[in-house]
Amino acid sequence: MYTQHPALKRWLATTLVLSGVVPALAQRAEPDAFLNRQRAIEELIRAEREELAPLTDTFQADYGGFYSLFFFLYDDGANSSRTFRRHDLRVWTRLGFERGAHEIYARARLSFIDFNRGDQFDDEDDVEGMNLERGFYKFDLAKAKLAYQGERIGYNVKLKLGRDLTEFGTGYALSTPLDQIWLRANVADFQFTGLLGKTIGSAQDFDLSRNPERTRRTFAGIETRYQGFERHEPFAYVLWQRDHISDVYIPTLRQRFDYDSFYAGLGSTGELIPNLRYSTEFVAETGASYSTGAFQRKNNIAAWAWDIQFEYLFGGKKKPRASLEYMFASGDPDRRVSPTSTIGGNARGFKDTGFIGMGYRDTGLSFAPTLSNVHIWRAGASFVPFPDHETLDRFEVGTNWFLYNKHRTHAGVSDPLATNPSGYLGWEMDYYANWDITSDFSATTRYGVFFPGDAFPDQTTRTYLLVGFTWNF
Repeated sequence: MYTQHPALKRWLATTLVLSGVVPALAQRAEPDAFLNRQRAIEELIRAEREELAPLTDTFQADYGGFYSLFFFLYDDGANSSRTFRRHDLRVWTRLGFERGAHEIYARARLSFIDFNRGDQFDDEDDVEGMNLERGFYKFDLAKAKLAYQGERIGYNVKLKLGRDLTEFGTGYALSTPLDQIWLRANVADFQFTGLLGKTIGSAQDFDLSRNPERTRRTFAGIETRYQGFERHEPFAYVLWQRDHISDVYIPTLRQRFDYDSFYAGLGSTGELIPNLRYSTEFVAETGASYSTGAFQRKNNIAAWAWDIQFEYLFGGKKKPRASLEYMFASGDPDRRVSPTSTIGGNARGFKDTGFIGMGYRDTGLSFAPTLSNVHIWRAGASFVPFPDHETLDRFEVGTNWFLYNKHRTHAGVSDPLATNPSGYLGWEMDYYANWDITSDFSATTRYGVFFPGDAFPDQTTRTYLLVGFTWNF
């Protein structure tokens, strides 16, 4: 695992000592922004590479793979610049029986992150794998009835066992890979989804002040969707998360780590008028957590979050589109150092109103904050500039602009360098280009510039550049 840059480690240690907390947070894993950027790459790959053709034969076997190379150059506020390359090799296989009634899918990944000398977060580059990234068995009752009995039924039940990405709602509170038992039933106009799962042990936990051997959080949840409307699909869910992580404790620390949470979500997706799509989700969070310096009594959690976004498709050969989004996640005024960690987090004896979820949203390339104690406004647009060109007809360009503000002015955000007592975090402009050069080879370029606001003592502009290539085989 990576540790924080030495200058940033010294700053964190000094802050925690002055606040009477043992400086264990200084020995952190990858910074939040680094993790969020890597998740953004995973989302890009998922959107482009995980659409599989329907299974139509009695027995069907597919296999393949893809290699991706990404080049990163960025400023993080603690170091003048960092440069590294990320290599990903993925191989997958898929078996289908009885025209999709039974499906087995597995995908393994080997990754290598290669930093320039002096730019890494610790003393080494990092190799991961070969690891099982996805692997599950899926059963489809409707397809089984048709294959075995020739009968078409007006309802369906699907069962999935294994490792896969799981989302509830629009993915604001939960969007993460889990080892899971997943069950979905479609009855009349209703869809019911049940989940029992746990995090992958090698995954990075949101509490970066801990020193766990393995990450282990368990989940149980139920989601209901109504699909009887023509243009709207409302949903509601409840989700329980329990902390079963074994920590390597420091005897003199007098600190326990435990974050158990419950989420209740409500929202909808659909189309307001022709070509105007929307999605929205509201999440209320309760539960219990230990505050900084506590080892006996937990504090109650009372947090909330909200997201709403609109996208308009203008039509035409150039496929222009524009989008607006507002993201909110509540903060806690006592979480002065970290919005998500135990050490440097909530003060003893006070309710914890800081939202901590396991979901995902694009929060920018350069700043890339975690969704806690923030208001984020985003405006974006994209189009295909050369729709009639033989080679460039699948070349897309776009932009996203972000405005950031704190919910609680004196509380911390995921970037520990925002130490001034101001709510204004800054703004960012991002640009991107995606090009499917051939059916097997694609390229992407992304560039972002973050302009720090009054919350940052250092007003130096931060830039981010990504160039990536993916080859399918």
